[in-house]
Amino acid sequence: MTTFNKMKNVLLLTTITSLVGCTTVADMAGYDTATLNSDAAKSYSQVVSSAKSQGAVDNTSATAIRVKKVFNRIKPYAVQANTTGVPFDWQITVIKSPELNAWAMPGGKMAFYTGIVETLKLTDAEIAAIMGHEMTHALSEHSKKDAGQKVLTGLAMQLGGAQLQSKTGLSDNALGLINDLGIDKPFSRSQESQADAGGLRLMAQAGYNPASAVSVWEKMEAENGRSSALVTLTSTHPNSGQRIAKIKALLPEVTPIYQAAAKAP
Repeated sequence: MTTFNKMKNVLLLTTITSLVGCTTVADMAGYDTATLNSDAAKSYSQVVSSAKSQGAVDNTSATAIRVKKVFNRIKPYAVQANTTGVPFDWQITVIKSPELNAWAMPGGKMAFYTGIVETLKLTDAEIAAIMGHEMTHALSEHSKKDAGQKVLTGLAMQLGGAQLQSKTGLSDNALGLINDLGIDKPFSRSQESQADAGGLRLMAQAGYNPASAVSVWEKMEAENGRSSALVTLTSTHPNSGQRIAKIKALLPEVTPIYQAAAKAP
């Protein structure tokens, strides 16, 4: 492909995605916020029930108590940060597992694995860094945007492609171009950077030092170096060095928020 043709394709893709944002496409295909949150709640209930049946739900250990304390401290600020127009029913389940992972579903359903706290020896502030990050994924509706993106890239065209084409008037060639180029990896990096930034603000508002986000990723990077198995939480995330640099660049903006919160009675 010539440089000129590549430029034309990029311009076309930019025009299409400007006219049809991933969130809008998701709504067209039936992935609206209320529906996604409801479906996520059902899936979450199944996950929790399965974990309970295996004795994996942890409500009493020191780790579980710490995680829930951090969650309850950040939750009010997550509620304030919700601009989706649909209230979230925030919940968290601590799961006994050596896996180094944590996640948030649409609508605020969360899980935190004991392995990530205990293996990395996380402080409360470091737990807050991860929790704020995952909360921001939910608040930013990244799952919804992913659903729209999958329609755009043809990964789920059978679910929404026909409706998308009828509502937008995009030609088969235009839809095919989106499918050919794809935007999975760049979009994922964008999501992760957004989650980092939002997470820093949430933890700072709750009175946790945002500088602790740097040590979290340093610990994860060190763990990846010690183990042949990539830490789950970092497997689809940006390069740790780049991530840490971006977080450090944001610290002057969020540190005053933390300092004000720390002084509050």
